[in-house]
Amino acid sequence: MPSYKTQPDSSNTLPAGIPYIVGNEAAERFSYYGMRAILVVFMTQYLINSSGQLDVMSENEAQGYFHLFVSTVYFMPLFGALLADGLLGKYQTIIFLSLIYCLGHFALAIDNTRMGLLIGQGLIALGAGGIKPCVSAHIGDQFGIANRHLMTKVFSWFYFAINFGAFTAMLIIPWLLDHYGSTVAFAVPGLLMLLATVTFWSGRYRFVHIQPAGINFIKEMFSQVGLKSLGKLASIYAFIAVFWALFDQTGSSWIVQAQKMDRTVFGFELLPSQIQAANPLLIMLLVPLFSYLVYPFLNRFFVLTALRKMTIGLFITAIAFAISSVIQMQLDAGLTPHISLQLLAYVLLTSAEVMVSVTCLEFSYTQAPKTMKSFVMAFYFLSVAIGNLFTSAVNFFIHNDDGTSKLAGADYFWFFTGLMLLTAVLFLLVSHRYREDN
Repeated sequence: MPSYKTQPDSSNTLPAGIPYIVGNEAAERFSYYGMRAILVVFMTQYLINSSGQLDVMSENEAQGYFHLFVSTVYFMPLFGALLADGLLGKYQTIIFLSLIYCLGHFALAIDNTRMGLLIGQGLIALGAGGIKPCVSAHIGDQFGIANRHLMTKVFSWFYFAINFGAFTAMLIIPWLLDHYGSTVAFAVPGLLMLLATVTFWSGRYRFVHIQPAGINFIKEMFSQVGLKSLGKLASIYAFIAVFWALFDQTGSSWIVQAQKMDRTVFGFELLPSQIQAANPLLIMLLVPLFSYLVYPFLNRFFVLTALRKMTIGLFITAIAFAISSVIQMQLDAGLTPHISLQLLAYVLLTSAEVMVSVTCLEFSYTQAPKTMKSFVMAFYFLSVAIGNLFTSAVNFFIHNDDGTSKLAGADYFWFFTGLMLLTAVLFLLVSHRYREDN
């Protein structure tokens, strides 16, 4: 039996394990975003009790549980990073948590009650969140000095695989839910996650396996340098958390809003959950557009640092949510606006994602000590978790027992628009004090 490789090959060609990682990522992201795309619709239209009778949630309750789930997913990268770097290593951590991930999908498929929802979401959060900081770091482990020049190209393929998987899932899975019901709609993402796991396992003898650092990892994390770096980044992440509190509502409040809009495009009526597919499609288009046109153009007028990109992105987020607020005002007045208005908001919000999320990931990596790159990536994901936890808390707080809301209609959207605008102004005022270390 061949043994695992522990060192990269001294070759200037593509590492042999890369196709298995990229294939795994495309299938895994299909499974996650396909499942996530239909959660709010499932909770408000398909959920049953143990007697087989409908037991659906109100819109605010479903949105609250949706964001609580997303928050849990993004708390788990810390667990995954500790498990991978301190105990099992990245490969074994990914395999172990991927199997748990599969069980979560199939729990949702076979049990459409609230208990099945709780078990399925819990297992998926542990699996999806736990592997998140490991997979991208595992890519870097495959490269040696001779082929390191290929890493940028591989990460481009990796990022494309993420968005291609998400885009196709957001079109297909809502259609399956509408035509074949929740069992099939949740089972297909489960099968794709199983395929992702098998694909990754198939590359086990082609991967470079880096041994876990054990107790030394913990010592480095709590060193003076480590704690100082985490403290500086936390001051940035506190603002970025508000961005995620708004952005991830494309999977909750924006779907609820789209249900009441005219969704006919070129003679076809889109399902509310399918509108989300605009985001990964736009990401694939806007990332090169910003890199080669927008950023060079802005650099003619001022130095476009990472913090300035994020500042602009936060203001654009506020504008995007202001559009959704205007849409809701029209709906509250009894009008039926066309979905193109929400698609305009998607263009702006995805542009903000490029400037905030993509930039902040790169920024976090450059500011992190060399020995803490994986852990800092996991620490960054806490901003996503905290933002979604805030949105979840808001939805539970405004939910009345009779199904009504304390912050109904356009007031809900204007609340988040105002919060984002205030956050952007504060970030503009304080970010200039942060020194970007190279």
